[in-house]
Amino acid sequence: MKLLWFIPTYGDSRYIGSSIGARDTSYDYLKQVAQAVDHLGYYGALLPTGRTCEDAWVIASALATETKNMKFLVAVRPGLTLPSVSARMAATLDRISNGRLLVNVVAGGDPVELASDGIFHTHDERYTITDEFLDIWRKLSMEEDQFSYEGHHYKVENSNLFLKSKQRPYPELYFGGSSSAGQAVAINHADVYLTWGEPPAQVAEKINQMKALAKNHGRTLRFGIRLHVVVRETEAEAWQVAHDLIKHVTDESIQAALQVFKRFDSEGQKRMTELHQGRKDQLEISPNLWAGIGLLRGGAGTAIVGSPEIVAARIKEYQDLGIEEFIFSGYPHLEEAYRFAELVFPLLNYPQQTDKKEIHTPYVSPFGEIKAAVDRI
Repeated sequence: MKLLWFIPTYGDSRYIGSSIGARDTSYDYLKQVAQAVDHLGYYGALLPTGRTCEDAWVIASALATETKNMKFLVAVRPGLTLPSVSARMAATLDRISNGRLLVNVVAGGDPVELASDGIFHTHDERYTITDEFLDIWRKLSMEEDQFSYEGHHYKVENSNLFLKSKQRPYPELYFGGSSSAGQAVAINHADVYLTWGEPPAQVAEKINQMKALAKNHGRTLRFGIRLHVVVRETEAEAWQVAHDLIKHVTDESIQAALQVFKRFDSEGQKRMTELHQGRKDQLEISPNLWAGIGLLRGGAGTAIVGSPEIVAARIKEYQDLGIEEFIFSGYPHLEEAYRFAELVFPLLNYPQQTDKKEIHTPYVSPFGEIKAAVDRI
């Protein structure tokens, strides 16, 4: 099992859809989150991508100098950069971070945002572009000799990557796509197939489908899931915190968000929206799986809510389905990174891969007295 956190490069808050408790995500704050992730023993962290975010590559490059062990899951955007440029960027960041890069392949799902970046391709065309992009990107990363390639969207002549990445043959590729076009690209190229936090039965169906497709192509995949988490010492307290997260969300803001989501051509976003259907009275869509965050937030919109024991049990339930990597987040991200590590890590016997000698107090929380103070009483 690998547990990752989230670095909120587009802003942080105590409430969904409200400026109350909003937090300026300056570089100093992002550094605090990254160093907490690093110190607590998370495997790594996801950096989001999009026009409302700080650039993920620039932020990851800077934070790599502030951290020691954590990995950075950073998006490549086929269509926004050329595959050769992207391959050089990835190899450079992987080398200077001492092999701490993970690559998240994002084809995009909002036609309005894509148009603002000059991309006007249809949904399936974007995945054709992504497929060719990764053909070249992977070949550049693996091949020592020059090569030429000609597809429908990309053509290179006598191309090669002189300086390779530290991780061989290249940093692992993460890919999420619920449509048939997206799944086809994942089968061809991905190391880890990602899904958003759907109920276990739907996740199991998707995993089984992808395993069968991969087997038919002579490949194997690992599986990851993107979720939020609300954990407190008791289940009742956790549910109260979850309800407080959306206490400033109005019916008007929900309807406005639904109109935005309708323009998306992302199958994954459609599946997220269908879980809550814009209703605040039917948000527990599976035991302890809550869709309240997705009322206003695009992309991953569900959270595991409960006591440490319940949250750990739900994580293990997904693990039993075949999920090996979990990408979590919580509001606000700095405090919740500590809280999740303090309350849930011990129940999962995590982190197994971290050198414990470098983490003297891996579960010390910013809430309450530390053990040393108690011992002196």
